[in-house]
Amino acid sequence: MNKVRLVAWREYLVRVRKKTFIIATLLTPIGIGLMAFMAGYFASKGGASSKNIVFVDESKIFEASNPESKTHTYHFTDKDINEIKENYQEKYDLLVHIPPFEDMSLKKHQVRYFSKEKLSVVTISNLESSIGKSYKNHKIEQSSIDLDLYDSFNTKIEFEDGVLLEKIAAGEEDAAKSGKLSLIIGTVLGGLMGFLMYMVIFIYGGMVMRSIMEEKINRIVEVMISSIKPFQLMLGKILGVGAVGLTQLTIWIILVPLILIVVQLFIGGNAEQSAELVELAQNMNTGKASLDGFNVSQIITEFNSLNWGLIIPVFVVFFFGGYFIYSSMFAAIGSAIGDDMGEGQQLMIPIVIPVVIAFIMLQGVLQNPNGNMAIFGSMFPLFSPIIMPARLAFDPPIWQVILSIVILIASCVFFVWLAGKIYRVGILMYGKKVSFKELGKWLFYKA
Repeated sequence: MNKVRLVAWREYLVRVRKKTFIIATLLTPIGIGLMAFMAGYFASKGGASSKNIVFVDESKIFEASNPESKTHTYHFTDKDINEIKENYQEKYDLLVHIPPFEDMSLKKHQVRYFSKEKLSVVTISNLESSIGKSYKNHKIEQSSIDLDLYDSFNTKIEFEDGVLLEKIAAGEEDAAKSGKLSLIIGTVLGGLMGFLMYMVIFIYGGMVMRSIMEEKINRIVEVMISSIKPFQLMLGKILGVGAVGLTQLTIWIILVPLILIVVQLFIGGNAEQSAELVELAQNMNTGKASLDGFNVSQIITEFNSLNWGLIIPVFVVFFFGGYFIYSSMFAAIGSAIGDDMGEGQQLMIPIVIPVVIAFIMLQGVLQNPNGNMAIFGSMFPLFSPIIMPARLAFDPPIWQVILSIVILIASCVFFVWLAGKIYRVGILMYGKKVSFKELGKWLFYKA
């Protein structure tokens, strides 16, 4: 193990001292902050445009409703539409013509607009919603239906956890929405953890493969194995690159939230400018979960109430378990090929497919975190590094977590041993195109 430690330490120092590592580690959080800033800037500046709008409302219904907009300025005129459309561009950005509305049974009413330029979907949707709402209220008034009585017909159903309702009865504050909020936070957190594992497997597994390929091509490995066993060399490289990845992720976990907080301070407080986009999001009924109705205090309280004592250590176990399984396979592929990357792509297909399948399964698992597919994915060792971390926020049964960890550890030992069998032959093999059949022979090769 002393030789393994030396190889791992060398691999770690060589990589963390590179300028490319330092630059990438620092630029990645800055890049994320820049993207967040640009997204917020375009949402507040470019996405919500203030327009001067003039209405020719022949029905007088929309005008009578005294409409207001946070982003647009409304004007009404009694001039003939043919007269005003000739020169409206001198004072206004948009001309809207609402024809007379006489048949109360109509479900559709065509409204025309004239604009200097093409309107965005956001602007059209908000105007349609505002005008439609005024017509709905007008129909209710004309039908002699009491508006308050009509509104009382709408009943909002809130599906909540019975345990939380008992907490409400006991007088605990902010518990009413905690059940629904915990599901939303769990879904978001699960997706992030699954995506993080997906990225780690490819980024750092590929880093192990490239490191082995470079030393094989440069013939450095021939000198190294004169004093260390091939298996020890492979294990040292896996541990060293894993430590590099852990260092990089730790720095990102610290820097990214700080940078996003700074970005929020720069672009925060522009609610007026982004109101149009917010209105559109409220008008579009997508059926997806949102954080509407929850204040910051509730979100923080629910976030802190998650079982972090289980989530963090189990995530670390699956982080390293998934890394060991896939990086050992990447190491085996790196030892089997030379400088022909086309050959490497072919051999990587069996490694890539399980990762992609697990990532595709992730969406279904988040929708049903305790279903059969989720349980299977949590147990199958090639899927569990992505699937089980995504389930942790939903409090899966502890026996499933323990069983999954046991299977994962056993699989790590097996795959590292299997990769070592290929590595010890492939690392000294030159000038021969490797096939899956050839790899199978190496598994039974005896030195």
